[in-house]
Amino acid sequence: MASPAVAYARQNQQRFLNELKDLLRIPSVSTAPEHKSDVQKAADYVANELRRIGMENVEVIPTKGHPLIYADWLHAAGKPTALCYAHYDVQPPDPLNEWISPPFEPAERNNNLYARGAVDDKGQLWMEVKAIEALMRGHGGKLPINVKVIIEGEEEVGGESIAEYVRKQKAKLKADFALVCDTELFAPDLPTLCVGLRGLVYTEIEAVGAKVDLHSGMYGGAAPNPLFGLVEIISKLKDAKGRVLIPGFYGKVKTPTGAELKAWKRLPFNEEHYRKTEVGSSKLTGEPGYSVLYRTWARPTLEVHGMPGGFTASGAKTVIPARASAKVSMRLVPNQDPDDILKRYQTYVKKLTPKGTETKIKVWSKGPACVVGTDNKYIQAATEALHDVFHKKTVFIRSGGSIPIVTDFQDVLKIPSVMMGFGLPDDNLHAPNEKFHIPNFYRGIESICLFFERLGGAQEKRF
Repeated sequence: MASPAVAYARQNQQRFLNELKDLLRIPSVSTAPEHKSDVQKAADYVANELRRIGMENVEVIPTKGHPLIYADWLHAAGKPTALCYAHYDVQPPDPLNEWISPPFEPAERNNNLYARGAVDDKGQLWMEVKAIEALMRGHGGKLPINVKVIIEGEEEVGGESIAEYVRKQKAKLKADFALVCDTELFAPDLPTLCVGLRGLVYTEIEAVGAKVDLHSGMYGGAAPNPLFGLVEIISKLKDAKGRVLIPGFYGKVKTPTGAELKAWKRLPFNEEHYRKTEVGSSKLTGEPGYSVLYRTWARPTLEVHGMPGGFTASGAKTVIPARASAKVSMRLVPNQDPDDILKRYQTYVKKLTPKGTETKIKVWSKGPACVVGTDNKYIQAATEALHDVFHKKTVFIRSGGSIPIVTDFQDVLKIPSVMMGFGLPDDNLHAPNEKFHIPNFYRGIESICLFFERLGGAQEKRF
């Protein structure tokens, strides 16, 4: 049975892409105060499009941070209800000098669309919006299932507002499952559903030594240097083999099932190719005794992201800084409690802090890991839809990344998530020259159309 929604989507591919480019031109960097108005502009752009395509009750909801967007269409009596999630905020584009084309001026090269947010997550957000449009137009102004939409502008800064909203608006957001488009294919042309995410505790250690910056000649040898204090602390958080040294850190780590481990071994993955093409380093690092996929999907980690402090401009300035900080995060796996890990980390950092230096820890974001079940009709329908688009068997993977809202959907709304993403491992999300493979943008739209049609009974099972 041909899909009228897919037919409409194919007829409008170029328009869909041009609209995405307009959204990508808005620098909605959620972590930068100077871009607050741009984040609002992006929210308005998405909300206006939801209104135009026929969604109802569209709201741009103010929060303490950046706005949420809600919309619904609830006229498919007796059919399931989907809660569609995505985010319109993006990471900072730095370092700018490494971009081949400007980060907020979308450029097409080699069938890829390059821009900050192209794949994470504006491109995938736009797949959802355009699939809804195609379904509306293909089915005479109706959707085959009920649809609610919740879109946020703070995913890249912890998602506090949406977490609070989900807890306060459980009845409004009631659904049968969530569709989350913020993940990737395991390999090109390989249909993929993500069924696991690591949790995250993101912190900033703030270290203070003297009351003001001091001349290093006059005070060197007497005054504490908080940068050295941080170096001393950080060097003892992890050993040379990559094992985290926080006492009790690994106490509750849950091992993947034997079936999962066997399935991962069957995936088309070459560690040397990964090292050369994705990482680009001379060696891969991490805990010995675990494969790369195991280490990145199912082992907890600790990383340092930056150490602002002291004099960093060009030239020389002989100063002992009064203050310095280090941004440190931990990725968590199932059964690790973020609050427990944070407490252990805080206690350990305090113990490691050298004399003369005071430290305090700011928590930027915090959330647990999750693994979603695959034995439900929504995963099955998604698997069938992906098969119809890619003509290959769908693989189930985990992701090393974190999408905190998925755990909230599971624990607060009591619904499973279908994490159907269409990025690629080399799409450079969070890095310069982020891209989205344009054929995957179109395949994502078609997959969502077929997924919803199948759940609504508009498509017959074909295999």
